This record gives sequence, C-alpha cells and structure tokens, in this order.
Amino acid sequence: MTNGVYILANDVVQDQLIALLNSLERNVGADLPVCVIPYDDRTELCRQATQDRPQVQWFDDAAILEKWETYAAQIWQAHPTAYAGWQQRGVRGVNRLGMHRRFCCFDGPFERFIYLDADILAMGSFAPFFAALDHCDFVTYDFQYKDLSHVYDVQASQLTEVFSRSRLETEIFCAGLFASKRGLFSDQQLATLLNQLQAGDAAILYPNGPDQSILNYLVMKSNIRAINLARSLPAERRTGCCVTSPHFIEQDHVLFDQGEPLTYLHYIGVGSGYFRQLCEGQNIGFPYRDLFLYYRYLHAPEQRPQFSGSPRDYQKPAQSKVQRLLKKVGLAAR
Repeated sequence: MTNGVYILANDVVQDQLIALLNSLERNVGADLPVCVIPYDDRTELCRQATQDRPQVQWFDDAAILEKWETYAAQIWQAHPTAYAGWQQRGVRGVNRLGMHRRFCCFDGPFERFIYLDADILAMGSFAPFFAALDHCDFVTYDFQYKDLSHVYDVQASQLTEVFSRSRLETEIFCAGLFASKRGLFSDQQLATLLNQLQAGDAAILYPNGPDQSILNYLVMKSNIRAINLARSLPAERRTGCCVTSPHFIEQDHVLFDQGEPLTYLHYIGVGSGYFRQLCEGQNIGFPYRDLFLYYRYLHAPEQRPQFSGSPRDYQKPAQSKVQRLLKKVGLAAR
C-alpha cells in the first residue's frame, strides 16, 4: 500500500476511535486505508468495532512494537530525573510507554502515511500533507512552536547547546498529527541518536510529554527535511486546529476558520474519560461537543444519548450527592 493513516488506540478511547474513523470516511475518503496501532493489550472492544470496516487493519507485529518500546526505555534510562519523578507519582517504568508505539508507523505497511491521535476529528482533505511529502520527509500542521515548554525541558542548561534558539522557536511540533515516510530512521541512525542522548542530550527531554519530546528530538537532530504547514501555507489559507479555539464556525458538520475549512480538530486537553462519560449519558459539556457526538454516532444516530438541562462543564469538578443536597436546601456555598 502507498498511502495510509495510522491511529494509536485502545479500549479506553473506543468512542473517540469510532468518531475519528467516521470523520475520515465522511471527510477524507471511505477507502483510505487505516492501520490501528494498539496502545496496549486492551483492544477487544475496538477490534470488534472495526471488524466491519474493510479499510481498517491492526498493527500486530510484536517485534516492531517491542523494538520501539525498548528504544524509548533506553532513552529515558539516560534521563537524569525522569524515572525518579515518575516513581514518586506512582508510575512504574516509563510514563505512558504505550504512547511511544506511535513510532511503529515508521516500520509499518504504508510507504507514506499520516499519523493521528485518537482525540482528533478529520475535517477535510489530507492532500496537502501527501503533496508536501513530495519534497519533504516530515510534515506537521500545528502551532506548538509557540509553546516550547511542552516539548523540551526549558530549564535544562544545555538546551540551547543542543539546538539553537532560532530552531527551538520555529521547528518544534505537536506529535498528535504528522505525515512522513516508512523507513525514515534506519537502525544505524537510531543507534547514533541513542548514543547522543546517552551522552547527555537526554537531559533536555520533557518527561511529561515523553513521546512528543523524543519525536521532536529525532526529527530535529537528524536534520530531516521537515515542514510545518502552519508556517508555510499562505496566511489566508492557514487554519487553527485546537479545540480551545472558540471562533470556529460549523457548516454541515465541518468547522471553518475565517472562511477556510479546518483540516482537523484536535480535542487536546479533553481527557478520554469525558468522552466515555458523555457517551454513557452524562451531560458533560466541552468545546464542539455536539460535533463529536455527530461523528461518534454517524452510523447509529438512534444510539446517540439525549440530554436535558445545562451540561456540566468538563473543567469543573462534579458535585457529590451530599453537595447537591446541601445546595438544594441552601446550605452550601454557591
């Protein structure tokens, strides 16, 4: 297969996976090949949900899954404080180890691909990504370059020794969506990069965004031909992508940014638990909630949960039964 899409998922994000697959079918192409990379072994429900989708396959090459998990563990073992910090938080081993499995797409069935986190909805054609791959090897479309603190440890003294300030201000990206090519990193190249990390570079990595930090390092340190469409497209054609942007206009279940259709919407910052609770019938509100529900139940609208009353904002903690009772009788703080 030449072109395809990878998605990282497990049963925790089942509802999001279904919504993403439906958005791909509706807005990108019903025949676009998709390969789901298992975040971990909890995939029974997701596999059942995708078994009637002929365009979807699962990535079950145990050797490659182990290759990238081992590589990630070796990198983090070279970090001066990561393991100790994770252990204090009750994390055993590498924090969010399954997130590093996204790197399997570099060894997968597609010659050219787009990787997507499960908390995304596809809004339009992916043609610009594949077109950019004609002259680049790695393509992104986001505004992460405005916030270095979620990619590298900004307190690391050697950060600007590893990468120049100008590169740090322009080349970093979000690992939630990127386009690239199979075989981008050879085994020899990965070994060289690991040696550099073990020699001291690992200290600049950001442990709270482990996979994102590593991918940025691999791309930047290899001097790969990379492009960010958010910086290269003409200003009038660029669109946002983040769910925290309140100004998007919805037309026929597609979002527009100042007249231009979004390529994708990323529900970054909205935890998977809120999507699950919403689909279970809890009246939880978050940006572009109804758009998510439309795609989640695109092929089964009769199953879509119905709500009454005002939704509870996902950023506000739920009240306990005691608090609700006290408020009802006027004894709780309002």
